[in-house]
Order: sequence, then structure tokens, then C-alpha cells
Amino acid sequence: MANSKKGGKNPQKKIVTVNLGLSWLYILIISGIIWMLFSNSGPNPQKTEWADVKEMIEAGDVKDIVFVRNDYKGEITIRPDRLSKYSERFGGKVPSSSPHFWFYVSSKFDPENEFAALNAELPSDGHFKVIMDNDDNFWGHIMDWFLFPILLILMWVFMFRGFNRNMNGGPGGQGGIFSVGKSTGKLADKNEVKVTFKDVAGLYGAKDEVMEIVDFLKNPKKYTTLGGKIPKGALLVGPPGTGKTLLAKAVAGEANVPFFSISGSDFVEMFVGVGASRVRDLFRQAKEKAPCIVFIDEIDAVGRARGKNAGFSSNDERENTLNQLLTEMDGFGTNSGVIVLAATNRADILDKALMRAGRFDRQIHVDLPELKEREEIFKVHIKNLKVAENFDVEFMAKHTPGFSGADIANVCNEAALTAARRDKKAVDRQDFLDAVDRIVGGLERKAAIITPAEKRSIAHHEAGHATVSWLLPYANPLFKVTLIPRGQALGAAWYLPEERKLWTKSQMIDEMCSLIGGRVAEEIVNGEPSTGAQNDLERLTQMAYGMVKDYGMTDTVGALSFYDSTGARGYDLTKPYSEKTAELIDQEVKKLVSMIHDRTLKILTDNKEGFLQMAALLLEKEVIFADDVERILGPKSKPASDDLTPEDTADDASEPKSTESEKPVA
Repeated sequence: MANSKKGGKNPQKKIVTVNLGLSWLYILIISGIIWMLFSNSGPNPQKTEWADVKEMIEAGDVKDIVFVRNDYKGEITIRPDRLSKYSERFGGKVPSSSPHFWFYVSSKFDPENEFAALNAELPSDGHFKVIMDNDDNFWGHIMDWFLFPILLILMWVFMFRGFNRNMNGGPGGQGGIFSVGKSTGKLADKNEVKVTFKDVAGLYGAKDEVMEIVDFLKNPKKYTTLGGKIPKGALLVGPPGTGKTLLAKAVAGEANVPFFSISGSDFVEMFVGVGASRVRDLFRQAKEKAPCIVFIDEIDAVGRARGKNAGFSSNDERENTLNQLLTEMDGFGTNSGVIVLAATNRADILDKALMRAGRFDRQIHVDLPELKEREEIFKVHIKNLKVAENFDVEFMAKHTPGFSGADIANVCNEAALTAARRDKKAVDRQDFLDAVDRIVGGLERKAAIITPAEKRSIAHHEAGHATVSWLLPYANPLFKVTLIPRGQALGAAWYLPEERKLWTKSQMIDEMCSLIGGRVAEEIVNGEPSTGAQNDLERLTQMAYGMVKDYGMTDTVGALSFYDSTGARGYDLTKPYSEKTAELIDQEVKKLVSMIHDRTLKILTDNKEGFLQMAALLLEKEVIFADDVERILGPKSKPASDDLTPEDTADDASEPKSTESEKPVA
């Protein structure tokens, strides 16, 4: 061996230890089964009656009889030369060893006199031997009676021990069938949590808020000496994929404290009282590890508002679990050092008691990333990718409005896969754009069969969308138009939605005109609409009802809003307005849609030449971009100067920006 030295001390003897574990149980069970199967493997005596025994004796076939007095049982051995006579009773096989038959008699049977009388009637050469005996095989009988139940018990214990381990993901865990009320939360020790705020890109406002929580955990006396109380909980609210869970891990990593993580659905079980028991056990463990963080993901699974409608949504077990959670959070000591973080994208359905101060003291909104935040997220995810030298991160950030952090991660991964399929040595801009197209629009369907007439209709449909959106100042800027089928869409007009916080009435009307542009174009060219505008009409209807019923943007209905932002009505089947008002809303929506249709028809009729030219170019090239549209229709219509955004007022017009598809359904 390497590093060995001559003349040194004798190497220590290795002690080999054998860990049998549960091997002894396997051996015991297998041995017992083998003994039970083969303990009677020699002779296989057949039961018979006393009348048959007398016939055997009278025929001179019996060699000897062993009679057990205390068991009133006799065992018969047949003469070897007479065994063939009874072969049928043994299934055609003659046993080679005795006894061959056995019988039972009553307690009134007198064996000495009976056997002596039978021997007296036989010739001297036909006498049989009588052996009187007492049964002393006590332990053998005990084993016969009790071995099988003992083996069954051992197997039952073994199986349930294994089931108990499997319920918990392996040995050493808690829970299982005998401890089902134990918490299933995963504990990450303070040395195991490696995520810090450096790993969280963007989320500026949310990070500022949670940094206070970190400071609470690191320097609690800084606040308690002034009479302040450490917050008991913080609720992370935001759309899916925005980084709520990652932010909670970063808090634990920065604070260097243990981190308990559990999903809200883990509390809910089929057994009564299990959820409440798991809540108690979770907080008991947390107090033992304090200071620490308890993170409950998707808390809406257990934190829904209680008793909104007993007929539709009552769940006593879930409500009991929620009550226990409320009790535990309110029962903390002010300086216990345990902070509860929870995440949800449905804050509107949470119970008000859960949201009050003293439980979740603050709500931290984790919104979709802005432009600069998306740029930082892209930089994080392309670290492990081999991208082209001229790759522009800012360009991709501009092309992904409305994308969450998870979406951007998916775009980067899909771009790498696309580049690999094309045998590229580096991932370039086009790979990223194709990845966005695939994620938003779906997989390109090259094998889709489309007739020439359908293709012309789709071209006019998409050209109608593009023309209207290009000529209206508040419509979303066009990026490209394509006839290539993707997903369920046979064609698509791709836009770069403006990241607006507020919508005016004019902006909504322009956007609705852009939505119905495809259907109106079909009416102009074909004389009738097709089913391709289904998705357009669905979105148009939603926006129209929103303007009338929720935003109060019509004179007839007035400045009224029937939107339920609290979710308090829940499963309430009644409407917050009368039937007369409902009829008025429907009439106003139809009037609004009719006005939008007429306005769109006028726009396309006045620009029919350019609209048809764009459709012809689209049929020729299958994909056209904003530059092509600008050559046909002129510069994009801009809003008034006081409505311009900083990007609009910049000198550089910038390149065509990213996409969100509008998908007509075939």
C-alpha cells in the first residue's frame, strides 16, 4: 500500500463488525415456515374409522398398533407385503415408513380387552403387536398450536415498521402510521442554507422589507430595548414564479438561522385531528430551535376563510387546522425569536383572522419584475450558459414584459436546448427569441395541414390585427406577425405590451379595437366572419364588461363598480345588483362593442389598400416584422405628447421588441 513504512509498528487489526439489523427476523420467519412445511414430510398417515380398523385386523393386514391412552388415538402400521392393497388410499403411492393409518376412539374404549379379543380370533401367524403409550410430546404440540400465530405477529410488526419508515421517507424521520400527527416540515440547519440576497435578482422593494426581518433576527435587542416587538409573521404575496420561496430561503441564509419549510397541503390529512397535531408539533420544534424561521408555502391550502358557505365549502378538519395555526401564532412569546413566513398567490381568499396584526404583521408584495429586474434575472440565469459574445441582456429584458423569474429561467433553458438542437457552439439572440415564441405561443406545428383558402383568411385576419394596432395611438406596439401555426393558434400577431399600472378609457377602447381587427378584416374580405376570432371575442367581452360593470366607464350605468375585490361573496349565487341593472349592463356592453366594431371597420376601410398589401406580404414571407409594417403604413401612431413615456421620448427608436401573442383559435 502507498505510504507504508518498513520496520514500523504492526498495523492495527481491523475489527470486522457484522450488523445483522433485521436479518434475524428474516431467518426466524423462513426457518419457521420450512419447519412447518417439512416437519411432517416423512410418512403421511391417513385417518380412518374404527370399523375399518377391525376389517384390516380381521384380514391379517395389521403389523402393530400404537395406542396413546391419554389421547385416545391409535396409529396403525400395515404389513409390508400388504401395503399395495391400500395404495389407492395414498393416491397411488405407497408410504415407505410407518405409521400408515390413525384413528380416534371414545373415552369408553377398552384397548386391552378389544385388541386381545381381536388377536384371539386370528391365526397365530396373523397376530398384531399392541403397544400402549402415553403422549409426552408436550412441546411439540405447543409449537404446532402457537408457532404460526407467533410468526404472523412477527410479520405484522415487521411490515408496519417498514411502512412506518416509508411514510417518512426513510429511517430517522418522524410521522408514519403510529406518529401520523408529527410535523412533516423539513428542517434546514443554519449551516445548510446557502442562499443569500446575492442569489435573488431584482425584487428591490420586497428585499428591503425582508431585510428588516433579518435585522430582527440578528439584533433583537436593538428593537426590544426600545420597547418594540419583533414581528411574528410576514406574508409574501405575489403571482406564481416571482421568487417568494427563494426570498424566504434568502432570509434564512442571511440571518444564519434554522429554516423550517412545509407546504400548506401537508397539514391536511384524511384523519381527524392530524392537521392540528402537525401544527402543534411544527411550532414545538421551532421553539426548540429558536431563533429560526418557519416557512409555510401555499398557505391558502389551509388558510382559506372559514365558514363562508357551509353548503359548498365547509371542511371541519381544515378549519380546525387553521384554528390551531391561529392559536400557535398568537401564543408566541414576544421575544421567542420564531418568525413565520408564508407565501401565497391568493391573498384575497385568506381568513381575516390570519391577516390581522399579531399574526402576519405585514404583507410583502412580490410583484412581476420590472425591466431592470428582468435584466438582472437574465444575468443570473445565463451564468451557466455559453452565450454569444454579442448577446444583449437588455434587449431580451425588453422582449419579455410580464415574465416572472421562473418564466425567464425557463426561457434561458429552452434557448440552450434550441441552440443544442441546431448544433451551435453558443446560444445567441435568435435562440432566445425562438424560446420566447415557443413558451408563449407553443411548439411550431410544421406538419399542420392548411388549405390555401384558410391560409388567405388567416393572413387577412392577422393583417387586420396589425393594421388597427399600428394606426391607433394607445394600442400595444406590434413586434411581428406570423402565419406559422403554434400550439392551438393558426397564426398570431405578436405585441410588446406596455407595462402600464393604470388604463384610461381611451387606452382600453384602442386595445379592444385591436382585438376585433381580425374579425372585421375577415368581414371586409370574405363577407362573413370565421371561428378564428373566438379568443379575440372572449377577451373583448371581458374588457367590455369590465369597463361597464367594474370600472364605471359608461354614462348609462354610471360610476358604479360591482367588482368583489375581497372575495367575501365567495359562492354567493346572488348578484349585487337588480335584474333591471343587469339588463342595463348587457345593453351597454352591446352598445360599446357595436361602437368598437364600427370604429374598427372605418379604420380598415380607409386603409384597405395598405391592409391588403400587408396580407399579401404575409402570404409571401409568412413572417413580417414592424419594419415591414412601417414601410407599408408609415410610422406608428403615437399618443399625445403629454402621454408619452420616457421610452417614447428617447431619441433612439430602439429595435423591435418582444412579444406576447394573440392567438386566434381555429
